[in-house]
Amino acid sequence: MSDTSSTLRIVWIYPDLLSTYGDRGNVLILRRRAELRGIPTEVVHVHSSDPVPAEGDIYLLGGGEDRPQILAAQRLRADGGLKQAAERGAAVFAVCAGYQIIGETYGDDAANPLPGVGILDVRSSRGPSRAVGEIVADVDPALGVGRITGFENHQGRTAIGPSAKPLSTAVRGVGNDGVTEGAYQGQVLGTYLHGPALPRNPALADLLLRWRVGDIPPLPPSWGERLHEERLAAVL
Repeated sequence: MSDTSSTLRIVWIYPDLLSTYGDRGNVLILRRRAELRGIPTEVVHVHSSDPVPAEGDIYLLGGGEDRPQILAAQRLRADGGLKQAAERGAAVFAVCAGYQIIGETYGDDAANPLPGVGILDVRSSRGPSRAVGEIVADVDPALGVGRITGFENHQGRTAIGPSAKPLSTAVRGVGNDGVTEGAYQGQVLGTYLHGPALPRNPALADLLLRWRVGDIPPLPPSWGERLHEERLAAVL
């Protein structure tokens, strides 16, 4: 998709397995910010028993517990639709467990390495302690997003390989390793931020839209921008 004349297809992957902490809010705000700009949208809910369509524009994955995470990774690998979509240039936004499983490997609840989907050059394992609380990070200036905020609750530690880049530098919280938070590679982006992340960071939602639509007009400040500033003020 390269203009606003076509329908933007948003694919919500495995809400029956990966949808903790209200991550469905990422779907809703992305659709809303597209439609406010006159971009028609279609939201496709893909449950774990369904095939993943390869022709979507933006794919969203949420967080999940250990066992659902393992099942989701197994099914996504066997299905192949998400990897095909990423290879043809679709945008992917994955949170927490979703972030880990789109990488090369991730750790199960016994710290055993398991294969991920392999669309983001990161490797995740279990850290010595659980990261819980508010997180603030400064996004790579090349992405034009600025400072982001969210909530993390995970025991993962994520190492970024040479093909990917850190999404941001941690100001508060743990993220990947206490230094960086999230990663991106092309139009594939992963983060530990719940909140949900996109409603709390409208500029991050707009980044995903720009990746698929191109230049988009700014929107007047609304509750999303106010929430963003309120959360930053509350934790810094």
